[in-house]
Formats: sequence, structure tokens, C-alpha cells
Amino acid sequence: MNAIDLASLLCSRLCHDLLSPVGALNNGIELLSDEQDPDMRDRCLELLAESARASAAKLKFFRLAFGAGGGFGATIDTREARAAIEGLLTPEKRIALGWMIGDEKLPKDAVKLLLNLALIAGDALVRGGRLDIGGERSGRGIELVIRAEGPRILLDPALREVLVRGSNGVAVEPRAAGAWLAHGLANQTGGSIKLSDADSDVLLIGVELPDRS
Repeated sequence: MNAIDLASLLCSRLCHDLLSPVGALNNGIELLSDEQDPDMRDRCLELLAESARASAAKLKFFRLAFGAGGGFGATIDTREARAAIEGLLTPEKRIALGWMIGDEKLPKDAVKLLLNLALIAGDALVRGGRLDIGGERSGRGIELVIRAEGPRILLDPALREVLVRGSNGVAVEPRAAGAWLAHGLANQTGGSIKLSDADSDVLLIGVELPDRS
């Protein structure tokens, strides 16, 4: 697989995730145009506002995680990354976010890797729970840790395989696009991704990257 394949997969993932909130906006506008009851019109406007916020949050996150978000500098403000994760994962209060990153800035590839791993871990919390995200510079480089805990954790074996080993010449589905990107980001910087055992009650994802900043 090549960069064109990855770009296609990321576009497919983006379109899939935006389909629901954008579709809700379209449906809400159609309902609003036909509704005469003031209370129902107010409810339609509330739903439209919720869908607009969800769409904006997803776009902000994917801009940082998949695109050239953060500009063309070598680093990204970690506060921007935190805001993007909060906007994407916690609007319904199903996932509590713990943030344990003290550095105000980290290398762009490290932040993109962090965002993609946070997305994967958040998706694995199918019934909600808690997502803790940590990162720091150490004598060995940059260490990132994602910890997901909840009533049910479901990480697709295909995602686990792509995260650790890449595509290995096998077709990758759009839902695994973030995992493939994460593996590539870690691999190109000389880093590695490690995961807890599949039967563990807690999902742990650890990354060690050389610090070249």
C-alpha cells in the first residue's frame, strides 16, 4: 500500500464519521421548514445546533489528526490537541477524559500519533468509560500512554494487527485508516507501539519515540 491508498482510506473515514451529523442537519432543516408549532420549531433548532457542534468538533479533530492542522511548523500546541479530543469524545459525557501532558508543545508527528491513538481507544469504549492520556519527554525520547477503561472494551483484532505491524500487504479497511496512519507515524520516526493483551480488562497503548526536536 502507498500514500494514495492511505489518503483514500482517510477520506473514507472522514466521510463516514461526518455522514451522521451532516445528515441530521439536513433532516432538521427539512423538518423546520414544515413545522408550525413553536415548541417543535424550538426543538428542531436545538437539534440543528447540536448537529452543527458535532460536525465542527469532528472537522477540528480530523484536521489535526489526519490533515495539516497546526500549520506547517515542527510542533503543535498540546492544548489544541486536548480541545480537539474533548470536542470529539466527550459531548455526550459518556467518556471521562484524563489529561496528563505537561508540555505545552510536542512534535507534530507525536501529536498526530496521540490523536489517532486516542480516537482508536475512544472507539473501543463502546459503552463509555474513562480515557486517560499521558505524555512526556524523557531521557529516552517522547513517551505516550493511552489508557481506556470501561464496562466493555472492544478493539477489533484487525486494528490491533495494523497498529503493531502495519498493513503487511493486506487490504486495510477505512475503519483501520487511523491505525495505519499511527503505525506509519511511529515507524517513520523510529518509534514503536505496544498494546496490552487482548484479554485484559484495561486497554493500554504505549509509544516510545525518539525526540528530534
